[in-house]
Amino acid sequence: MTLLLGMQLGYTKYCCFLCKWDSRDKKNHYVNKLWPKRTSLMPGEKNVVNTPLVLLEKIYLSSLHIKLGLMKNYVRGMDKTGCGFEYVRSKFPNVSDTKIKEGIFIGPQIRELIQDKQFDEDLHETERNA
Repeated sequence: MTLLLGMQLGYTKYCCFLCKWDSRDKKNHYVNKLWPKRTSLMPGEKNVVNTPLVLLEKIYLSSLHIKLGLMKNYVRGMDKTGCGFEYVRSKFPNVSDTKIKEGIFIGPQIRELIQDKQFDEDLHETERNA
């Protein structure tokens, strides 16, 4: 996606192609929820190195990208001392604690977790509603 938009690849300061999210601004990652939207992709500004091959308005996010983002935010918002979080940890013993805390899952893991009745029972009421 970034290659089509002419952006610098790899770890960069402004890595989001949708907004001006600053990946080096660690103190505001969980404080600032709304980063300014990108209005243009000008070469030489905000990690854009080349002229974009496609218009930003013509890019649609895949359902998997949206699903992964939702799961990531959901797990980050869970009570880390609750039964639901402990169940996720026991369900995927081969996944590191860091990945679980950050909500980094792949598609099959998400499907398996969503279909699991025990996971639903172990959640707090607010987590279940979310």
